[in-house]
Amino acid sequence: MVTWGEFARAEPELAAFGAARLGVPPAYLATVRKNGVPRVHPVSAILTADRLYLFMEPTSPKGRDLRERGWFALHSSVPDNRGTGGEFFVSGRGSAVEDAEARAAATQAASYEAAERYVLFELRLSEARCNGYGDVPLPTRRFWSTAA
Repeated sequence: MVTWGEFARAEPELAAFGAARLGVPPAYLATVRKNGVPRVHPVSAILTADRLYLFMEPTSPKGRDLRERGWFALHSSVPDNRGTGGEFFVSGRGSAVEDAEARAAATQAASYEAAERYVLFELRLSEARCNGYGDVPLPTRRFWSTAA
């Protein structure tokens, strides 16, 4: 798993496309329940120069899923049935972050005011991909993986 910054240095064009798509909330976070069934949650992704974060309520089921199993998939929203603007997807593992500097950076980068009670999670990536439907230029490389 790598940080957003490590991914962005390896694939700057794909990361820039992804940052633009994830910057239009909501994105959709899929996590895995204890029984293996996936669940999906609308979220507002927070990107700093080096990290991909999410804030959430302390009682959030998605937070419990990330703490207990860690696996996630995150998909950007698309504004219509034609997929205008393209779509972006990342997957990997998420974990709670208690570092005060990380929280300050995420709070500053958030598009909303983060409440003190919110728990901060970092999403580390194992893969990223994009797709488009003819209306937007796509990065030269459309798929990246730590396994590649």
